[in-house]
Amino acid sequence: MPESRRPEGPADRPEAPAHQHGPGAAGRRRQSPFGPGLIIAASFIGPGTITTSIVTGASYGFTLAWAVVFSIIATIILQEMTGRLGLATRLSLGEALRVVFESTIARAVMVVLVVAAIGIGGASYAGGDTTGTALALTTVTGLDVRIVVVAILLLIGLLLWTGSYKAIEVVLTIMVFVLGVIFLITAIVVRPPLGEMLRGMVVPTVPAGALLTTIALIGTTVVPYNLFLQSSLVQEKWGEDLDPDVSMRQSRTDTVLSISVGGLITLVVMATAFGAMFLRGMTAETGQDLTRALEPLLGPAAPWVFAVGLFAAGFTSAVAGPLGAAYAISGTIGRSTDLRSTPARVIWISVLLVGGVIALTGFNPVQIIIVAQAANGLLLPVIAIFLMIVMNNSRLMGRYRNGTVANVLGVLICLVVTGLAAYQLTDLFGVWD
Repeated sequence: MPESRRPEGPADRPEAPAHQHGPGAAGRRRQSPFGPGLIIAASFIGPGTITTSIVTGASYGFTLAWAVVFSIIATIILQEMTGRLGLATRLSLGEALRVVFESTIARAVMVVLVVAAIGIGGASYAGGDTTGTALALTTVTGLDVRIVVVAILLLIGLLLWTGSYKAIEVVLTIMVFVLGVIFLITAIVVRPPLGEMLRGMVVPTVPAGALLTTIALIGTTVVPYNLFLQSSLVQEKWGEDLDPDVSMRQSRTDTVLSISVGGLITLVVMATAFGAMFLRGMTAETGQDLTRALEPLLGPAAPWVFAVGLFAAGFTSAVAGPLGAAYAISGTIGRSTDLRSTPARVIWISVLLVGGVIALTGFNPVQIIIVAQAANGLLLPVIAIFLMIVMNNSRLMGRYRNGTVANVLGVLICLVVTGLAAYQLTDLFGVWD
């Protein structure tokens, strides 16, 4: 491990770590309460999340809204921890993994798990997100989907090539804002009953045949690579000239507000399908079904409204996937997490290219996604448990280690995600057949 990354307590580290880069800390001072958390929110609100929320709202109304609320709370708790880890130790989660796993065998197993889940999963979902983004435009413009895919890949590549955290933050913030406004307007138009919405958010209910849908709602929000992403992004956002306690407060505020916004968008999409389809006895198999349901209310604007929303959702996720993979894999294999560095660029370009191949060839990524889901199902509980161990390590965390409340909540989340992962893996391998 490089000398500049010794796992001493935060109070003992007098200088910035070697992997810090770009403009000075003063240049990275926050301009708003939003920051890395909004990038995390952007990453889990993709075409898959939009479609899952629509199908759920059309099939079960708002009865599964509590699953979204739980997943948002769990995400906030876990992302707050990994953000605190990054600010307190100046290590990314990948680098911290190398500190904890000291033996060669344990480290090798850890690297394989991370590369499998983050690399393969990131490429698979990048393909799906790119396809979803392209379809959003081709549906209303009639352009060749291959041309649109290439244009989207070039835009994402250009954005990531800059290596600028600020540029990425600004672009994704605008996209999330557009996404939120679009679906908020549609929810207001369809007027779903507020009483049933509130009941669905606070009363846990799983209708017959809805268990896998419940798992999907949670799984699309609590994403393993976001834990790696957060620990790196907080170091890009907040410089060391700030008092650590100030940075912690700003990071926590950003996490709570941003992830809540992401959860609210998911709920608003579900509410739209609830009001436009479930209450009218209509069903949905894809997100495009919602367009037809909105046509009586929005008229000719319905396809455009949905296309803009789906484009924003797809673009944000398509950017965040390669970005998260670059930070996660670079740190885990002991390479620089600087987005301008060769290792990081090789990783995100590889993920983006594989995703582009999937999108351009029309190759069905189902089998790859199944492998990715299995890897993610195994990795999330492992990372969550590891995070709990790290956050209680006094030597590493110093006075920023977990308190009693954080530990209780963290243990509960670990138990839930472990149970869900076990069920998901057994279902994927046909144990229940």
